[in-house]
Amino acid sequence: MDVKQLDGQYIAGTYARFPLQIVSGKGALLTDEQGKEYIDMASGIAVNTFGACDPVWVEAVTKQANTLQHISNLYYTNPCVELAQMLCEKTGMKKVFFGNSGAEANECAIKAARLYAANQKGKEYYTIITLQNSFHGRTITTLAATGQDGFHNDFTPLTEGFVYCPANDIEALTALVKQYKCAAIMMEPVQGEGGVLPLTQEFVTAARNLCDENDMVLIFDEVQTGNGRTGSLYAYMQFGITPDVVSTAKGLAGGLPLGATLLSEKMQNVFKPGSHGSTFGGNPVCCAGAISILSRLTDDLMEEVKAKSAYVFEELASADGVKSVSGMGLMIGIETRRDASQIVADCMANGVLVIKAKNKVRLLPPLNITNEQLQKAIAVLKAACKGA
Repeated sequence: MDVKQLDGQYIAGTYARFPLQIVSGKGALLTDEQGKEYIDMASGIAVNTFGACDPVWVEAVTKQANTLQHISNLYYTNPCVELAQMLCEKTGMKKVFFGNSGAEANECAIKAARLYAANQKGKEYYTIITLQNSFHGRTITTLAATGQDGFHNDFTPLTEGFVYCPANDIEALTALVKQYKCAAIMMEPVQGEGGVLPLTQEFVTAARNLCDENDMVLIFDEVQTGNGRTGSLYAYMQFGITPDVVSTAKGLAGGLPLGATLLSEKMQNVFKPGSHGSTFGGNPVCCAGAISILSRLTDDLMEEVKAKSAYVFEELASADGVKSVSGMGLMIGIETRRDASQIVADCMANGVLVIKAKNKVRLLPPLNITNEQLQKAIAVLKAACKGA
């Protein structure tokens, strides 16, 4: 049997995979089992920050794997501490908790917010406001935080204590803060799985003000938007506010599983020994990979990301078959007149890999994709949108 048949026989059927086996890659180019090359416009769903087999990343990870692959959080390791220091110095946050994934980073953020509220205001202050159309993970609690009924139906009862506000509706947000005994407001600065929809400046500012006025915790879920994806190290930096907690993962370690929850001065001492933990969190190999990524997310690179983003928006905004373009940086959603699934299939047939977010085509290319590769991929995408 080939790999597709074996997958069907032995792997739980949770994924509707594309009929494609990727066997190798270099940068923004991926190769299938037949030797055909594809321009990667998804980067493992915003994970492979510098594409496949980035040589600086490979060297860092290999060196650490040959030194110490794991030791647990019962002991100190240098990569874990070095990465935490880099994150704090680059963001102004004070402490970091490392886990394995975005869902785990969000679980930590939720626990931190509820613990802070219980300590400051009482255990009855546990409600967390999230946004309709949001996505925060697939654990029972992060599903509860996710503001989409379609993710809830098969897994009830979910963790209680979450209410949902329409995105960018300041009046509704204010009403919920008044109605419930709230611990936090939790939001993605750009709703990813929900359709690549950015929040407005006014809404983000209002959320920050409401949290300040009511001693609540403002959580920014930057699992997908973080680590340079939107043209700044973290997307919140483009809104002129600072959250109390930031969760991130995906592109942080450039292809290895690593999540991080960043805690502000307000939140830095909320956890005590034994109140939270993760066996693999802060793994030395993952942290070494993340150090190699984070050290290269420079201001110059962020300007390149913004320039590439502007090119994509300009090319697609008035293209045949395109209804709208949304997003920030190299996190872009395209609403098309043709069915998005058909466009994904047409692009794949013509050597370009794109993915979906709801009814939209979604682009998440490596941040260092070359201009030539980007131009070629957009030309293929435009032809698919047109139906050519």
